[in-house]
This record gives sequence, structure tokens and C-alpha cells, in this order.
Amino acid sequence: MKKPAITLSIIILLLLAACVKKTPTGTAIVSDGRQTYRGGMADGRPSGYGVLTRGDSTLYSGQWKNGLRHGRATVTDRQGRTVQAVFSADTVVRGTITDSLGIYRGELDSLYRPSGHGIWRGRDGSYYDGEWHDGLRNGFGCGLTAQGKVQTGEWKGGAYRGERMTYTAERIYGIDISRYQHGKGRKKYAINWNKLRITHLGDISRKKVSGEVDYPVSFVYIKSTEGASVRNPYYLSDYRQARRRGIPVGAYHFFSTKSTAKQQARYFLRHSRFSKGDLPPVLDVEPTASQIRKMGGTAAMFSRIRTWLDIVRRRTGVRPILYVSQQFVNKYLPEAPDLMRDYMVWIARYGEYRPDVRLAIWQLCPDGRVSGIRGEVDINVFNGYHDRFKKFLKEETISH
Repeated sequence: MKKPAITLSIIILLLLAACVKKTPTGTAIVSDGRQTYRGGMADGRPSGYGVLTRGDSTLYSGQWKNGLRHGRATVTDRQGRTVQAVFSADTVVRGTITDSLGIYRGELDSLYRPSGHGIWRGRDGSYYDGEWHDGLRNGFGCGLTAQGKVQTGEWKGGAYRGERMTYTAERIYGIDISRYQHGKGRKKYAINWNKLRITHLGDISRKKVSGEVDYPVSFVYIKSTEGASVRNPYYLSDYRQARRRGIPVGAYHFFSTKSTAKQQARYFLRHSRFSKGDLPPVLDVEPTASQIRKMGGTAAMFSRIRTWLDIVRRRTGVRPILYVSQQFVNKYLPEAPDLMRDYMVWIARYGEYRPDVRLAIWQLCPDGRVSGIRGEVDINVFNGYHDRFKKFLKEETISH
């Protein structure tokens, strides 16, 4: 750890030069015209309690030992904040910073900024316990927002990034498929359901993988419909194949901005299957900014989304899942706090960190590989391990 910019070299030189104003009881006043030391002395060096000032500003007020800052002290950082610090051999070790926003207690760097491990308690109720660097949250930490939301995972440059995922055989993986897994154009391919194994998690984003990628397919979502007129011709046969092998399966509908929510919901319900034990239905929402504008804006879009979700929920008896991208979450979803609160999210996010939403499923790549399926496949991971997945299957799936 680097020492603070304040040094005693000038003071010591002044002392040696006998430019010292003696005061009673072993104290002295030493000044070089810019900085002034007032305090105890021993063997020609600051010792005991002393204060170092520059003009009207107190730079250091506390204990000294053998000419070095050592022990408890009060210092001022570059922002003019008062810091209660502890020094050892002229190096700051830890301290407490108090300002209008809250209180920090923990390790400090040479500029008296939070660095290393520390705890922050905000006056607004926020909290953070974790790693810091250059005065910002950086590294692993556990926190609580002012709104009471728990944040556990990685932080970078003061921003919460999420839990850094490690992919192992203990996690629950699934796939989502459509007609594209059966070929393009005139080339048609069958899915070999007896050979399904996830063998590759894609290259589109960096991932931390522990062990060999050879995972069973624990759930399948199949595209059923789009808008009010498009059907996946392979939906029913793929649905039956998954059911036959005991793989939890669900249907998803691709949301269109060109037809009403009622038309789309009824079309989806008419052409999809909802048997006991099936996964909750999913609404896949991926409109472009121009499509949203043509619909009448985000309020109009969310009104249609709510209508679709409500119709399908009442018909199936379960609350659907909302499939969106991370960009959609960032840009639009905060305008619909009721959806964020009431509906689980299946998110498309291709990165290292677990998404910070009410997460059910995370689509971690669009370019994975699955034995038994030709070409690239979307790979998904369930938000939880086996015990949570069992609870999900018991409480969230079709019950009739």
C-alpha cells in the first residue's frame, strides 16, 4: 500500500536545522511556511499527539511514533471530508468516512478513499458489505438498495453487475426450439429426442465453466404461435416427443405489434397444448423501437401485454412468464412496475453475470450445441438448483 502524499521529511529537516520553537512539556511548533506541526516531540521527532496543518486546514490530528503517523487520528480527504483513521508506520490502515449520504467503515488507500474491504450504510437505508477500489464498489459484495432490493454478486466501477455464474453439472439446463431446429428451406432435419444432451454453451459471450459440458436437457420450450396467423408446423410433434420422454415442456407465443392482444391470446390458446405438469406459457416480447412507436408508445404496448397475460392466465390457471431481452428490461420494463413485480422473467442476456430481475430462466446463448439437433440451439439455465426446480415444477406448472 502506498503512503499518503504528506511526509515528514521537511519537518525533520527543519528540526535538524534547529528551526524549532520550543514549548513546555516536550512539545514543539515546526513550520516550513506551508505546513505546520504542533505537538509532542521525542529525540527530535514528532511523538505522541500532534497536529499537522496547512493554512486553516487540518491535514492530520492524532498520534505519532518515531516521527511517523501511528495510531488513531483525524484527517481530511481531497473532498474536504473528515475521516477518522487508524495509521501504522505512516500508512493508513482503515477508517470511518462520514458525509451527508452515509457512513463508510473499512480499509482505505493512501488518498483516504475506500479500498479493500468495507461496509457502507446509507442514510436512505441502502447498505453494502464488500470490496472497494479507488473509492468505488468494485469486486464481490452484498448489498441492499434504498428500496429494499437485495444485490449479491460482482460490482464494477461502482455499478452492480450481478452474480458471476459458474456453469457446472449441478445446474438445471434447458433449450427452446422452433421450426428452425428442423432445417431451412428445402433441407429438413428431424430431432433425435433419444440423444438430447447439451454439449456446448456457445461462444457469443465469455463464460466460466467447471468440468465437461455434457448436460441433460431438463426442460424444453417450443414456439407454438406468432401474432394471430403464424404457427410452428413442428410444435405439436415436438410437444408430444418431449411429453413422451418425461421432459417438462411449455409453449411460447411470439408477440406481434400488428394484431390485437385478444386475437393473439385466443390464437395461442387454440393452437397450443396445456396438459397437467406443463411449464407456464410464455409471451416472447421483442418489438423494435419503431414498432413500439407505431403501436402508440410504451403505454399502449404494455396495455396489450397485460391483456394477453391476463387472458392466458385465466384460461390456463397459471401466471405466464415474460420473455424479454436485457435491453428491453433496461429501457422499457421500469415503466411497468406491476409486471416487474407480478411476473417472472425469462431473459435473453449473453454475458457473465446473472440478470438482476425476478428471474425464472436465463437464456445464456443462442449458439449452443445439442446432440440430437442439427445446428445452433438456444441454451437456457434455470434460476436455481434441483430443490428450487422441483418446487417450481410443483407450484408454477399447469395443474389440471
